[in-house]
Amino acid sequence: MREIRLHDTLSGTLRPLEPREPGRVSIYACGPTVYSRIHVGNARPYVVFSLLKRFLEHEGYAATLVINVTDVNDKIYAAAAIAGLPSEQLAREMTAAYVADTDGLGLGRPDHEPLATETVGPIVALIEALLERGHAYAADGDVYFRVRSFEPYGKLSNRALADMEQGEDDVSTAGVKESPHDFALWKASKPGEDTAWDAPWGRGRPGWHIECSAMAEELLGLDFEIHGGGSDLVFPHHENEIAQTEAARGAPLARLWMHNGIVRLDQEKMSKSVGNISQLGEALERFGRDALVTYLASGHYRRPLAFSEELLAEAGRAVDRVRELCLRLDSAAPEPEALGPYAERFFAALAEDFNTPAARAALFDWVAEANRRLDAGERLGVGGLEAMLHCLGIEHLLDETRRGGPAGKDEHAPSRGGAAAEPDERVGELLAAREAARAARDFATADLRRDEIAALGWDVRDTPKGAQLVPRR
Repeated sequence: MREIRLHDTLSGTLRPLEPREPGRVSIYACGPTVYSRIHVGNARPYVVFSLLKRFLEHEGYAATLVINVTDVNDKIYAAAAIAGLPSEQLAREMTAAYVADTDGLGLGRPDHEPLATETVGPIVALIEALLERGHAYAADGDVYFRVRSFEPYGKLSNRALADMEQGEDDVSTAGVKESPHDFALWKASKPGEDTAWDAPWGRGRPGWHIECSAMAEELLGLDFEIHGGGSDLVFPHHENEIAQTEAARGAPLARLWMHNGIVRLDQEKMSKSVGNISQLGEALERFGRDALVTYLASGHYRRPLAFSEELLAEAGRAVDRVRELCLRLDSAAPEPEALGPYAERFFAALAEDFNTPAARAALFDWVAEANRRLDAGERLGVGGLEAMLHCLGIEHLLDETRRGGPAGKDEHAPSRGGAAAEPDERVGELLAAREAARAARDFATADLRRDEIAALGWDVRDTPKGAQLVPRR
């Protein structure tokens, strides 16, 4: 196994991955609060940590991925009231929608997807431990974490205590909390809240932060390898998770804290509350699974990612380049040794803070060299391409090669329309011009002719039997 280094938000440094048990890695990534359909920004951590698991498995690790679902929350109560539904029903429907939307990414499911409502027992036990240790206190049926009792509080976000507001309703809790910095572990039932459980300090439901501490510990234990999520969760959510677990257990929750950058639309965080969202289901329908997954992995995971149709179209063109190469490969042929270093560069880039842009550059160098050799008359096999595509979530592009021809319609691809049943004379002329340019090794002109063909509703597929026209999907 090669050394894998990841950026740890807690230390602010690149740190080597050091498993508790040799050969095993556990990842916990915070999932959605299911009060509405998820948007593309919510999908970024799902993609990042699903692909990270694939890479770790390629490197020989037995990797376990947990992505939770927060299905009891103030936002769910509010949304259910507006919809005129019981909160449990809304949460159940939105959880099913979340599963369906993320299924559309074609990356498989996490190993565990715990629900907060199914983890109330461990949550209550964790709160009891905090009360016993003096790190929490009950007040009017609520239970709060006593922030000043945990001296390292703020070590993840590196904020001064005076600058840390919990974002809770300080008006309704004025005179109840010992300090405005304290945060809720348990909230007493209020009028209109129709989901509640009995606890030693009164009937109510968990606070948001304690849910993840309990779910992570229940499934993965303490001191597991990677805790992840969006950078917007560093404070207060992950800061509070660290405080709760370390105060109650005297041991760290996770060894590495890994945060992906948020998706921005018009320079603002994509957010349901702001309203500047593109729902994942709609984006899958418009742009297709391959383009969307490729787009979400196009930037370094730690950097913010701009959302635009231009970037999605660029991702689609990148996928087309790989698909066209796949159609030219011969699954029975060997891979030349000269292509091996590109694959090595690819995996070395992922081992250095999961650098997908550098890995993609190595992949497209592989593609360019393979095309050059194919143009020179060589027969090339799949070789290391399959493992690279698997780590980027688009390995199914090779299915066409294995079937010996173009694949059928991708159920996740966008509907582009506009192509006739048969290409017209103009398309045929452009194809002939494209092939003449390729023969003359004028690849810039060949690409221009291909784009003109695409504008008329046809894709060009380069296969071992020559160029073929396929209606654009």
